[in-house]
Amino acid sequence: MAITEDAPPGAERAPARPSVQQAGGERPEKHLDRPDGEQPHPHHDRHSGTQDGHSGTHDSRSGSQDSRSGSQGQQFGPDGKRLSSPLVLTLVLLLAVLAQSRIRGALGTPLMQSWMTVFVAVTVQALPFLVLGVLLSAAIAVFVPASFFARALPRHPALAVPVAGVAGAVLPGCECASVPVAGALVRRGVTPAAALAFLLSAPAINPIVLTATAVAFPGRPEMVLARFLASLLVACTMGWLWQRVGRTDWLRPPAHGAHEGATKGEAFWSSVRHDIMHAGGFLVLGAMAAATLKAATPAAWLRTAADNPLFSILALAVLAVLLSICSEADAFVAASLTQFSLTAKLVFLVVGPMIDLKLFAMQAGTFGRGFALRFAPATFVLAVAGGVLTGAVLL
Repeated sequence: MAITEDAPPGAERAPARPSVQQAGGERPEKHLDRPDGEQPHPHHDRHSGTQDGHSGTHDSRSGSQDSRSGSQGQQFGPDGKRLSSPLVLTLVLLLAVLAQSRIRGALGTPLMQSWMTVFVAVTVQALPFLVLGVLLSAAIAVFVPASFFARALPRHPALAVPVAGVAGAVLPGCECASVPVAGALVRRGVTPAAALAFLLSAPAINPIVLTATAVAFPGRPEMVLARFLASLLVACTMGWLWQRVGRTDWLRPPAHGAHEGATKGEAFWSSVRHDIMHAGGFLVLGAMAAATLKAATPAAWLRTAADNPLFSILALAVLAVLLSICSEADAFVAASLTQFSLTAKLVFLVVGPMIDLKLFAMQAGTFGRGFALRFAPATFVLAVAGGVLTGAVLL
């Protein structure tokens, strides 16, 4: 209702009560609780009768707050945003500063000092080889056309498998780079058996990996030779096995590469960033696991596991699958496990570049889950057998 102009000057103004809309009546044009000319909220007017009966009068602020709270609910801040990542990081750093005395005390214990020593040693030794391998791998994968490998391989599949296995030495990189290259080979018409042999051999016998193995095992050139022969033997055997019993419907045609359509410079740096983030992350996880195994596990347990040849081999084979360490860095992790035999370490070095958790995911994404479920177990068994056989002869 409106205030009449002849109201007494000193009279107290009563709060306006919204009138019930008549059957053919009009809505009031102005209200005391709204600025002149402002139209009432349609939802508020539609339920004005019931609001008048239950809660009486409402001012404009409470009406707008009710409409917002009914649709959005409570928020963490005045801007309606929840806690963000920078704020969480700031809180964590603040807590670290407040608890720095306790953190220093925990890091000063002999156990943590031993852990940090092993972790830093493994990471610092492996990082240069990791960076060099990623740069060379990205350069070859981007600037060398996949058709080059197709032209270089023999047409007969039985001969193409060992040639493709040896050709893996020209791709200095980890297993993260070998999967997309193998997928490109299949798309370009290379026989799948040869492409799979290349996929398995490239991360294990390339110059960067073999040089890192020589640095990690100084004075033991037989370790480098054993790794080269065992990895090449397993790769060629898997290629021939696929040529013999593999079926076309097990292998899904790989999709186009992620960098197709981009310039070579963009593809190169994108490949470098991808491999550095993935391989570097797995290197850190592997170094942490090796340091924990070295420092936290009781020495009696490790001696018991190492004294049993069969258990030590299987333990390191499973550990290689779980750790998923980049092939340019796994030699330093294996060298730090001093309680185990050279044969068990060799199995660790043969299994890791051929089958681990990240490789399984990449193979399933590139060639199909049905392929990975058949290919991964066979590769694991042959890698363990090849490592044991080569170690028995050379080590």
